[in-house]
Amino acid sequence: MTASDTTPANAETDSRQQRRAGRDFTRIDSLGVLHGELLCEAVDVHPGETVLDVATGNGAAWLAAARRGADVTATGAFDHVLDPVAEAYGFPSHLQVADAQDLPFDDDTFDVVLSAFGAMFAPNQQRVADELVRVCRPYGRIGMVNWAPASLIGDVLLAVDKHVPPPSGLRSAIEWGSEDRLRELFGNRVNALRIKTSPLTFRYRYPEHMLEWFRSWYEPTKIAFASLDTDGQGRLAADLTSIYTRFNGADDGTLVAPSDYVEVVAVVR
Repeated sequence: MTASDTTPANAETDSRQQRRAGRDFTRIDSLGVLHGELLCEAVDVHPGETVLDVATGNGAAWLAAARRGADVTATGAFDHVLDPVAEAYGFPSHLQVADAQDLPFDDDTFDVVLSAFGAMFAPNQQRVADELVRVCRPYGRIGMVNWAPASLIGDVLLAVDKHVPPPSGLRSAIEWGSEDRLRELFGNRVNALRIKTSPLTFRYRYPEHMLEWFRSWYEPTKIAFASLDTDGQGRLAADLTSIYTRFNGADDGTLVAPSDYVEVVAVVR
């Protein structure tokens, strides 16, 4: 559907759906912010630098860069969701609806381009990599955090794909956590590529609580369950709960489960 296909009534409905989905995504993502701080330390964001945060989600990377005095533009599907956050922190609000596969910026615009668990989920991986490089100036830095294939979330994504197969030809988002795939995507357009694996720990009252939280607030999980019948939902729920339990390191009935991610820093030629 193009913009010209959307009637005013449909546009209003789409806006409500976007606001609801945006709030849901921000709520699920609000449990993780440390990775944004660590990423901005890794790329060494300086005061006054121009920074783009692609598919910003809860704004972890954007806020971390803004706290370091950078001039940050954040893009995603919901330009208004983070406005109150920017206002509360007193940061300039440069938020823009944009597709990671087609960024609305000129070549060589930004000193630093970031994405934290966001751009990795866009369908066309090569197009995303091309856009990240295109909008970053020569000798600028690209910084990403992507889920590692051998991780809790890696297993979750594989389980979801087993129950709800993706469209034919669509590559798994988890490939962004592979060094070989990263080097293939960026090719010889970067001078250096540094990759570091770190854990992000999920903490919930118990494994079923994590399942309830994701089913309620995480749009991809909601969509996966909605596409299945009652029996299929039960099987997916059992598989996800089993994964959460397998990674759980707590012995007091709670869930404290680490999931590895890769921190990626690339210097553009």
